[in-house]
Amino acid sequence: MKKMTLPILAALFAVSGMNAQEKNYNKWSIDLNVGANRAFHNWGPGYSAPYGFFHADAGVRYMFNDKFGLKADFGYDRLSNDEGANNFETNLTRYSLQGVVNLGRVLSFEDWTKTIGLLVHGGAGITQFDFGNFPDKDDTAINVMVGLTPQIRLGNRVALTLNITAINNFKQAYTWDGSDRPDSRLTASGSVTVGGETGDVNVSMKDPSTKFTKHLNPLLNTSIGFTFYLGGHEQHADWYLSEDALEGRVASLENRVTDIENKMLDSDGDGVPDYLDLEPNTPAGNMVDVKGRSIDKNKNGIPDSYEQYFADNYGKGETMTKGDSNTAKDLINDGYVAVYFDFDKSTPNNTEAVNFILSYLRSNPNANVTINGYADSVGNANYNERLSERRAKSVARILEQAGVSSSRITVNAKGEDASLDGTNKTVSKFARRVTFSVK
Repeated sequence: MKKMTLPILAALFAVSGMNAQEKNYNKWSIDLNVGANRAFHNWGPGYSAPYGFFHADAGVRYMFNDKFGLKADFGYDRLSNDEGANNFETNLTRYSLQGVVNLGRVLSFEDWTKTIGLLVHGGAGITQFDFGNFPDKDDTAINVMVGLTPQIRLGNRVALTLNITAINNFKQAYTWDGSDRPDSRLTASGSVTVGGETGDVNVSMKDPSTKFTKHLNPLLNTSIGFTFYLGGHEQHADWYLSEDALEGRVASLENRVTDIENKMLDSDGDGVPDYLDLEPNTPAGNMVDVKGRSIDKNKNGIPDSYEQYFADNYGKGETMTKGDSNTAKDLINDGYVAVYFDFDKSTPNNTEAVNFILSYLRSNPNANVTINGYADSVGNANYNERLSERRAKSVARILEQAGVSSSRITVNAKGEDASLDGTNKTVSKFARRVTFSVK
């Protein structure tokens, strides 16, 4: 046993030494399992075995990172005769080296559970046979295996494991019970007439399929056990999730939620979601088409609601035409058209003024606009200057999204408006604004 176990463990420790960079998680673990076995196919005449509860295995595992590792393990199986079959008892000892993949981490199980994991493992090794009915026979085979190990985390130091492993032994000289392999032959007999003479013919030849079936010696192990985690860190690589990875996943989920919310958002309340709305700042109650654009019944280039707004707020009862642009320009440049903001916010709380500017720019395609951002005098002056810039850029984005070329827009951060008393809440709210200059 030592001859087989020590080289495998030495190889495992050598590989781990090349990956000794310090991580914030434990890498070593020990597995202990007990369970059942079932051997298939390769039996001598009159021999068979049931599903037997005579399996045990133990292993030492090292994880290079939270996804991949290497495992050295030892397994024991005892096979004994089925009821009504010839008596026999065979003991198998297995030594193997396996690669391990933390499939739960690869498939991001941590997105929905912190207690369930899944490992996939596979590798090769040596199987030795001890035939109770034939003590003089000695057999050693090469095993190849693949297995699946669901995990249930019980704590930072231990996990409950279930394991299903399929093994095939190549170059197994004898049957599971220790008998010589049957001499499988194909025979044929009959009468043959040649040259008018009839005679009996018997033909026998070795079954050519035995060339392949002699390598078919499958064994199935199913077991339950525990994995014990070793090391000075709080968590093992099986369950560890770095803060950066965690923050990245949270940010990704937040972005996905935000995208969904944005697609469902109808900020102007016109019944058309923003991502389909070609005019995302339509005043409440305004009639729009299927693309969210204001309806302009008189086809003068100015939506009907804007004309009504001009009449209601600036005393012009007649229809606005492009010839009214000088009056509109004066109102804009004198600061009567303004967008207001809540305290420490850069999202407008009114859109009528933006709509008015948009109407003017559409009616005057050669006109340019300067957006002047302001903040109240509460707080740090440098911060307020940046806040005023964000407010101006926020309005600029609205105009750009509505189809105004960025080349026609200039952003001007004015910073604090010290002309208004920042200590007076009623007065200071008028300082938190954006005004416009057109030319």
